[in-house]
Amino acid sequence: MTKLFFSLTLLFIFCSCENADEEIALNIDQDAILSQFSGTINLKDLPNYENQEMPAYIRKDNTASNPITNEGAVLGRVLFYDKNLSVNNTISCSSCHQQALAFGDDAIASEGVNGTTRRHSMRLINARFSQESNFFWDERANTLEDQSTMPIQDHVEMGYSGEDGNEDINGLLEKLESIDYYNELFAFVYGDANVTEERMQNALAQFIRSIQSFDSKYDIGRAQVNNDDSNFPNFSELENEGKNLFMERANFNNNGVRVSGGIGCNVCHRAPEFDIDPNSANNGIISSLSFPNELDTDITRSPSLRDLFNSTGQSNGPMMHTGFTNDLNEVLAHYNNIPANGNGLDIRLNPQGNPQNLAMTNSEMDAVIAFIKTLSGSDVYTNEKWSDPFN
Repeated sequence: MTKLFFSLTLLFIFCSCENADEEIALNIDQDAILSQFSGTINLKDLPNYENQEMPAYIRKDNTASNPITNEGAVLGRVLFYDKNLSVNNTISCSSCHQQALAFGDDAIASEGVNGTTRRHSMRLINARFSQESNFFWDERANTLEDQSTMPIQDHVEMGYSGEDGNEDINGLLEKLESIDYYNELFAFVYGDANVTEERMQNALAQFIRSIQSFDSKYDIGRAQVNNDDSNFPNFSELENEGKNLFMERANFNNNGVRVSGGIGCNVCHRAPEFDIDPNSANNGIISSLSFPNELDTDITRSPSLRDLFNSTGQSNGPMMHTGFTNDLNEVLAHYNNIPANGNGLDIRLNPQGNPQNLAMTNSEMDAVIAFIKTLSGSDVYTNEKWSDPFN
């Protein structure tokens, strides 16, 4: 079988027979040290990214004009894990979006090449399955494609900003064109070895959209009923209670206090994708992670609520855009009694013109947490097709 071995430190290729496109073995010194990271990509036997099974009840999809292909997603996977995409070869996309953490980070603010991120890194699980097509907490990226190279060009995150003596993204494109395995992969995907930002964006977005999680306890139950209002036969009494509280709207009195019904999480975090409503506004947290003396009132997006926890029930890292807690009890406490800050609060959190008071009991909170933990799968944490090809 043909193998190409690429080494960033040695910069040469070994070929064992005439055909040079069957298998690529990445043998790369990622940290500029003597030890080598190695992995294999067989271009004749690609993982299945483009035809993955998904439940019939999953209907939302923001793919638009860049459908997932096996070839494009493989290139995206290599780009996603490659530290060469940062100016000093120390940070990759995966540094802040780790497979073991549902493609999120357990740090409140992630380390970049010139400091730490301005907000907590968002989990990338099921990024494809949302009506909302804008990305980042403040929705400044119109598409996932736009988002994919913004961190690369951010001066703090990956550094190809053109600021303070750093090269801009054109420097990165030239750098990647000088790396042998990108010559091979870009030609394999696009027909020639030309590296462009658009090609990078499309490949990265295809890989990220391929990352899906539909093997949870929730999915097992949802497949057995007609809708989310039915009790799931595989749920405990507590989990069904939490599901019903999550799904059912709250009824408020004139003071904004819940007097009946559920707690209405589903109004914004919509089952079965548990994506965020595109019309969501500020969630009542107005502090800034990077600038303590400044207000941050324009947060409108959140990731899917799937895989907030791993398959053992442990948190996948801090929650909310400020990463203020690892404890879902504290998140529920925030929504239980929204502070009266008056800064662009979402109207659904401001019933009758008053910040909502859900008046949740401890047992209701326990039930909601039990339900949210049913949204976690297991395959996404270990599946090799989403893993680091350099390791």
